[in-house]
Amino acid sequence: MASLDWLSVNVYARNVFPSRFGQGAAGPAVNVSTRAEVRPDVEVGGVGGSGRAQLVFVHGIGGVRDAGQECRDWVEALAHGAREAGHADDVSGLTQGWLAEARFADYSDLFAAWQTQGSGGVEPGAEEVAFLDPFVRNVVDELGRQAEEKEDSQSQLVIAGARAQLCPDGGEQQGLGAPVRMLGRALTTILQVPGLKRAAQWANGRSLLGHLAQVGRYLDRGEADAAGRTLDVRARDRVLQGVDPERPLVVVAHSLGSVVAFEALHHYAGQVGLLVTLGSPLATGAAVLQRVSPQPPRTPESVQRWLNFWDRDDIIVARPRVETWMRQSFSGVAPHTKRVDSDGVWVHTATKYLRQPGVAGPIVEALKK
Repeated sequence: MASLDWLSVNVYARNVFPSRFGQGAAGPAVNVSTRAEVRPDVEVGGVGGSGRAQLVFVHGIGGVRDAGQECRDWVEALAHGAREAGHADDVSGLTQGWLAEARFADYSDLFAAWQTQGSGGVEPGAEEVAFLDPFVRNVVDELGRQAEEKEDSQSQLVIAGARAQLCPDGGEQQGLGAPVRMLGRALTTILQVPGLKRAAQWANGRSLLGHLAQVGRYLDRGEADAAGRTLDVRARDRVLQGVDPERPLVVVAHSLGSVVAFEALHHYAGQVGLLVTLGSPLATGAAVLQRVSPQPPRTPESVQRWLNFWDRDDIIVARPRVETWMRQSFSGVAPHTKRVDSDGVWVHTATKYLRQPGVAGPIVEALKK
C-alpha cells in the first residue's frame, strides 16, 4: 500500500465556540461544557474554511494516542476500503484532503492520569467494578455463543474455564480487590481463546480490564477538573472542538467513541449527514445503553443517517440490538445495523472496520454529497 508520509498534516490550536452548543430540542441531562480547553487537533488535508465536508474520527478504548499517526492510519484504511468499494477515483481526494477535512478527535489523555504508574493498568473503584462485572460477563457470554455456533470445542473449553472463574467459591479473601482479581483472571483466561491469544493487544486480563473500565469511567460522570468539568464533558468537548455547524459533517466513531459521539451530537447545532459507529458497546443494555443520556435513548436530532457496523468476532460488541432499544429521532431517523466479516482474528480496531468496502463506501458517498 502506498505510503502516506507525504500527506500534509497540520497541527494547530482551536477553540470551541460555546454558543454553537445546547441549541437543540429538549436536551439530555449531560452537557457539553461552556468552557472548552484549547488543545491541538490533528487534521489531514489542510485547514481551509470552505464548504468542504468535515470528517471527524472518534477513537475508543486504549492507551494514549499519537493523534497525527492515528489520523493518517484511519484515512489510509478508509482509502483502502473506498478503493475496494469501487470509489478508486476518490482515493486521492481522501488522502490529500480534497474530498474532506479529516480530524482525529483525541481524548485519550483524559484517561491516562488514572493509570497506575508503569503498568498501563488501573485500580478500579467500587463504581468501576459495578460496571465491569456485568460488562465482562456479557463479553464471556458472547464469546460462548460464538464458539457454540462455530462448534469450536477448544474455545468452548477455555470459555467454560472463564465462566467458572466468575463464580468464586468463597475461599478468597473478600474486599474491593477480590472482584477485580476475579474479573482479571477471567479475562486472562479469555485471552487464551485461539485467535485472541495470537492477536490481542493486551498482555493479560488485568490490562484489558483497565481499558474496559474507561467505558464505566466515562459513564460515571465524575473525575472533574479544577473548573468542575467532569471527564465525560471534557471528552465530548474534544469531539465537537472546532467543528463548523455551517459545513457538511460525517462522524466515524469507534468503540467507546460511539458512546461519546452519540451524547455529543445531541448538543450539536448543525447537521450530521452520516454517523457511522464501529464495534459499538451501545447495544450492551444494562451496562451501557441504560446509562447514556438522554433516557430513553434516541437518535440525535442532528443525525440524518446512522449506520452501525459490527463484526461477529469482535469480543467488545454484543449482538446488534441498537435498532430495538434505540428510539428514532423526532424526524424518524433510526440506527441501521450491518454486519461485516473482517479478516484476521483481532477485529476490534477501527482500521479493520474501515478497510471493509461495506463500511467505507457509504462514508465516501456521504462526503461527496
